Amino acid sequence: MAQKVAVIAELLVIPSIVAPMRVEIFSDVVCPWCYIGKRRLDTAVANLRARGVEIDLDISYKPYQLDPTAPIGQSTPVAEAYAKKFGGAEKAQQILAHVTNIASQDGIVFNMDIALRANTLMAHRLLVMAQRDFGNELQAQLKERIMQSYFTDGDDIADHVVLSMCASEVGIPQDTATKFLLSDQCVDDVQESLQMAAENGITAVPTFIFNDQWSVPGAQDVEMFERVIQRLNERTAS
Repeated sequence: MAQKVAVIAELLVIPSIVAPMRVEIFSDVVCPWCYIGKRRLDTAVANLRARGVEIDLDISYKPYQLDPTAPIGQSTPVAEAYAKKFGGAEKAQQILAHVTNIASQDGIVFNMDIALRANTLMAHRLLVMAQRDFGNELQAQLKERIMQSYFTDGDDIADHVVLSMCASEVGIPQDTATKFLLSDQCVDDVQESLQMAAENGITAVPTFIFNDQWSVPGAQDVEMFERVIQRLNERTAS
């Protein structure tokens, strides 16, 4: 609760901001809290608009890799990776059960028993291309679809076939996605974003950056996102 109070208090001294409100979200597609945070932000925006609040948002997703050493083409169950990281199968199951329960409260299905550890570089490259060539809204749709593929469907999202199918389902031609993924395009773009995150002190995700000025860390609750967006929106309008 102290963190939330601090965020709101600091917003009172933020200078006037020019619309549209920019929201850059540093996250990884295999981060459970990133999926939960995305869903909560989406819900907050929908709630505000349903109440008649006019919001002009420019939301984009930036790369972050929780495990850049994860192998490509050598999938292992996430449960095994968690067991190694957190000191055994019992502790891993407790963590996975907890986050699965939290996700369900936000309408997300986690099937962590079939999830596969994956290197996310290729997925981030595809998301960069989606934003560049098709815009932010489609990038957000692709982000959602890749996360569903990982957390719900148990797919290997380090596989270009899986990723190209995700792309086709949100409106990117599958052959376009496949050709892109089999190239080395946007590798440098992803690396630059990862470096930018490090230089800006982003060491955990999700991190939400509003208008290049204010950082909100973590998967805050829906009400918190509503308050942040509404206060910043009021300052934009003033």
